[in-house]
Amino acid sequence: MRKMDNEQGKDNETSDRKRFSFRINLFFFSSFIIFTVIIVRLAILQFVEGPQLKQQETSNVTKNVPLTPIRGTIYDSTGQNRLAYSTPVQSLYITLSKNYSDGMEEKRDNDKKLLPELEKMTQKLANRFAEYGNKDEPKMTAAQIMGAMDRNYQRFSGFTPRLIKTNLTPDEVAYFMQHKSEFPGVDVVEETVRHYDPDTVAVQAVGYIKSYKSARENLNKYRNIQKSMSAENDPGLIYMDNESVGFDGLEFQYQEQLRGKNGYKTVPIDPRNMAEGVDSVTPPQKGNNIYSTINKEIQVKTEEAITDQLRWLHSHAVSGKTHPYAKTGFAVAMEVDTGNVVAMASMPDYDANYWQTGNISKDKYKEIEHVYQNGTIKNVGSGQPGQHPDSTVLLGSTIKPLSVLIGLEEGLFTTNTYYQDTGAAYFGRNNSSRVRNSSGHVYGSMDPATAIRHSSNAFMVDMVGERLYDKYKNNASVEQGIGVWDKYMKQFGLGVSTGVDLPGEFKGLLEYTDKGESALSRLAYASFGQQGKYTPMQLAQYATMIATKGKRMEPHLVSQIKDTNGNVVQTFKPKVLNEVKFPDAYWNEVIRGMSTDVSAFNGFPYDFARKTGTSQQSVGRELKDNGVFIAFAPRQNPKLAVAVVIPEGGFGAWSAGPVARKIFDAYDEVYGLDGVPKKKDATTTDPNAIKQP
Repeated sequence: MRKMDNEQGKDNETSDRKRFSFRINLFFFSSFIIFTVIIVRLAILQFVEGPQLKQQETSNVTKNVPLTPIRGTIYDSTGQNRLAYSTPVQSLYITLSKNYSDGMEEKRDNDKKLLPELEKMTQKLANRFAEYGNKDEPKMTAAQIMGAMDRNYQRFSGFTPRLIKTNLTPDEVAYFMQHKSEFPGVDVVEETVRHYDPDTVAVQAVGYIKSYKSARENLNKYRNIQKSMSAENDPGLIYMDNESVGFDGLEFQYQEQLRGKNGYKTVPIDPRNMAEGVDSVTPPQKGNNIYSTINKEIQVKTEEAITDQLRWLHSHAVSGKTHPYAKTGFAVAMEVDTGNVVAMASMPDYDANYWQTGNISKDKYKEIEHVYQNGTIKNVGSGQPGQHPDSTVLLGSTIKPLSVLIGLEEGLFTTNTYYQDTGAAYFGRNNSSRVRNSSGHVYGSMDPATAIRHSSNAFMVDMVGERLYDKYKNNASVEQGIGVWDKYMKQFGLGVSTGVDLPGEFKGLLEYTDKGESALSRLAYASFGQQGKYTPMQLAQYATMIATKGKRMEPHLVSQIKDTNGNVVQTFKPKVLNEVKFPDAYWNEVIRGMSTDVSAFNGFPYDFARKTGTSQQSVGRELKDNGVFIAFAPRQNPKLAVAVVIPEGGFGAWSAGPVARKIFDAYDEVYGLDGVPKKKDATTTDPNAIKQP
């Protein structure tokens, strides 16, 4: 019995030793695994992730502070006249290296030291500005300088330089460069100021600038830029709040090409987000230069022609009355074979230098609020009290060449069809609706070309509007002919974008789609120009399309983009947006009919095609007569198409026609409607001949 107990004890002791040995081995094995993992992880940190972590550490203690980019120049077609350009100015910035804000613990502990230190610097800066600054400018006070420093970080982060003063005099620049050690954090930085041609050349087309901060509050383009900037790897593409950016016109349309790249300073910062000197500086890169198709000489003469004509309408009676409310005028001149817009005038205009700094005073804005937008592509008002037409008007009789083309193409009549004009057309139930010719004229027997030349409303209603309705009156898919009319309008660029390289284009007002009237009534009135309002740019493209016999050319205001070294970055070539193929007989019939008498063209040395229009529209329960005119010259091998609109100017032949004549004359002098310039020193806009200044 005792022997059995001893043997059992030995077995238990052996078992305990085995378990202990297993635990010891497990402990050492686990320790080995843990140390192996630690060693591997340290190796990864040291040799694999080390460089990346080191770079992250560096980026956490440095910031890239942008420097203003240098904006490119916008030239006219000759490459000699600058429509918009930037000049260098010297500006004084300060980067705060201490926290001077109110309520901070450091500030409270050192109240008797920090704020007086800053106040002393601001007063010293004010004294130097007064001593070395421009004597004709208001002196900057210490309080104003303190406000610009933004010591409470309401506008800027701690490391961001604060603009104190721009346009420093040479004496100021010399002083602060020599005494830099006396003004900690102060830097003199070269920036640019935007200038516009003092002759106010095509100012609405060229556009203007605003600060980036203001622009992103109003335009999606800049809001989207702000969203993408956080992921931007290139600090040269980061936008600054005080940076000037294009807000309208070519300045906006070609913002990316004109902007260039901003420079930047790499600034080390401490844990308090304050600057600790400057590591490196990368200078800004100048933007590309834009070469416009606008010719300054033709543009200025176009603007003068409109201004002179408005003045004439105020003092000379036409059809027994003057036109005192004709306050605005719009014109577009477009080359037929290239799409180059050589003149685009929206009058009155203004001095775009009001936007020079990217901001404008309330008084200045009030002065220009009704004229700074481009009425040739947008629907803008005249700014007069009461009810007056906008820049987008009914086309009146200028639609008649297209009406006849539609009638011919739709088989409503032929070029040999004769119509008996009795002075009026009747339509609707029991012929209850009547449309008369202007002044009730009775023209008798006429073919389609004669109907255009005499501007017969009766022909258009009876032969186009009513017949188009009868052809499709049972066709619901095109709403009794309305859809067919709409198709042709848009093929000719009326009611769609022209493709012009400017922002904010108005596509027109298609009144014939308003179902408040019957389809027959809408087609009848549309046939002679009373159911659609379109821009002067659309009118010019439409005239060009007749001149080319069906090619809708894309209008553009830029021919080339070059870098600062004169290398061509981009060239814009003629582009056909769409083509309408009608038989030559149709085009010839219509162009033959575009021969209305216009006294302003007496003595004009070229045979030319034209159509006058007087669009009568109700504004504020009053009927207003708008002058409209389209033309191209020469009739054979046309070179230039022109559209002119004078709201409330009366008959187009008297109000808009004289402006068009002066535009053709100006173009003939510079380029030659026959290809031979009539002016001995005329320059060319051939893109290959543009000179780099």
